[in-house]
This record gives sequence, structure tokens and C-alpha cells, in this order.
Amino acid sequence: MGHFQFISHNQEDTKKFAKSLASNLKKQDIIVLTGDLGSGKTKFVEGILSYFGLENEISSPTFTIVNEYSTPTVPIFHFDVYRLSDSSEFYEIGGEEYFENGICFIEWGELIKDALPKDYVHITFSKQEEQENIRILTIDTSINRWEDYFENIKY
Repeated sequence: MGHFQFISHNQEDTKKFAKSLASNLKKQDIIVLTGDLGSGKTKFVEGILSYFGLENEISSPTFTIVNEYSTPTVPIFHFDVYRLSDSSEFYEIGGEEYFENGICFIEWGELIKDALPKDYVHITFSKQEEQENIRILTIDTSINRWEDYFENIKY
């Protein structure tokens, strides 16, 4: 299991990191995003969408559980599962069907861990106390191509 860290010094860093990652995404990739409010999860998704020219379309899925974005190649599904009580509610909305049909970003995905496939990328966003703009992104994955990517990342 690969374990990596990326230090973001500002929102632009986070977006650049995400944009670079977006260029390697493909259908059925699942990225779980964990972190407190204001830790950079939405900026990260904005960076992903900017790669596809959709950054102006971002909206928080807080009230809808999932937002769908159409790209020329593959749909992107952006989930916020914070308000689900457990995985059964995720199954009720047909959540697992999204996994097969596009790229999924799941905020608070650790809350439905038993509904996730075994292979996904987990990114934890942490604020640094001393410097309010710095974010530490801790990345865990068991997928070989992502381990190679994170080991050699240049953005």
C-alpha cells in the first residue's frame, strides 16, 4: 500500500495538484476525500474540473448527495456522503452503479467504507496550525498505477 504526502502552500497549489492528477484519471477511478470543513476538498475538485474546462460549474453536493459533471470522455460524480447514516443509504441511491460508469470523488467516503470497492485512492486533507494556508495532503492507495504516479509526481 503506497503512502505519500503532498504539501500545498495555497489554494492554487491544491488546484494544480488536482489538475495534474486529473490528466491520469479514467473511468471507474474512485477518489475518497477526507478532511475538516475548509481543508481544501472543494478546491481540489475545482482543480479536477478545471482540467476538463468545467471549473465554473462546481457546486457543493451537500444537499443533493451527488453532483454529475459531463466531460467529453467520461462523467464525473462528486459525492458528499456526510449526511448518510450508513452504507445502506448509499446503496439505496444506487451508489455502487456510479462506480462503474464514471470517475467518482467521494467526500467523507470513509463513512461508507464497506460500500467502496477494494481499490481506490484516499486523500486526507489536514490544515497546518501555524500557517493557515498550508494543507498537507496524505495519499494512500493500493493501485499500482497510482503508486507509480505519486512516487514520480511533477506538476
